[in-house]
Amino acid sequence: MADECFGHPRLAAIHDALDPDRSDLDAYVRMAEEFGARRVLDIGCGTGVFALLLADRGIEVVGVDPAGASIDVAEAKPGSERVRWIRGDATALPPLHVDLATMTANVAQAIVDAGAWQETLRRAYASLRPGGRLVFETRDPAGRAWEEWNRERSYRVTEIPGVGAVESWVRVTDVTGPLVTFRWTYVFAADGQVLTSDSTVRFREREETEADLIARGYVIDDVRGAPDRPGRELVFLARRPAAG
Repeated sequence: MADECFGHPRLAAIHDALDPDRSDLDAYVRMAEEFGARRVLDIGCGTGVFALLLADRGIEVVGVDPAGASIDVAEAKPGSERVRWIRGDATALPPLHVDLATMTANVAQAIVDAGAWQETLRRAYASLRPGGRLVFETRDPAGRAWEEWNRERSYRVTEIPGVGAVESWVRVTDVTGPLVTFRWTYVFAADGQVLTSDSTVRFREREETEADLIARGYVIDDVRGAPDRPGRELVFLARRPAAG
């Protein structure tokens, strides 16, 4: 089930306005171009920002996400007809033959259940052509990013055209091993409505993720940092073997 910040229609509608800087996607666009990808599977596509960036470059894209409200936002954007949108997780995917599969914006961390994570890796592998690549990011646990997820650091007021001012902030509610749970709060000045969204993410160690990929048949080509967040992210570049 999608978190409220992605699945609630009112929150999905303002998601892009609350997170307007998507320079984190630049590296993914460059990798798609570097690999010569003509067909891409975007797992956890959200409101379709990355999928539409690729479609604008003439790339054939399939975007899948369990949050129906986010898919609704994506489908209402200009050019959305060039993307194939699927409501669901990776288990909802039809047979595909793509050059590249991606999980941007720490989507991989939102898949906390071990079985669901293994199934996502398996379905991505099955969707790749031999020699195709899976690329995704996850926060490096050593950076302890959750220690910065508090009201003092996150509070802001965003003026959104047609909506008005929206207050938002986040705070951590639980840390248990590799699982971190946090709550976003949103206050709409126009009518005073307060909405909250609880999320849990899993902080996987590099060795754990590498082992999971190898177990699913991938070859790991590289593990690098995110250019816009040096020292904070692990970006995995895995490949389905040409004979696989």
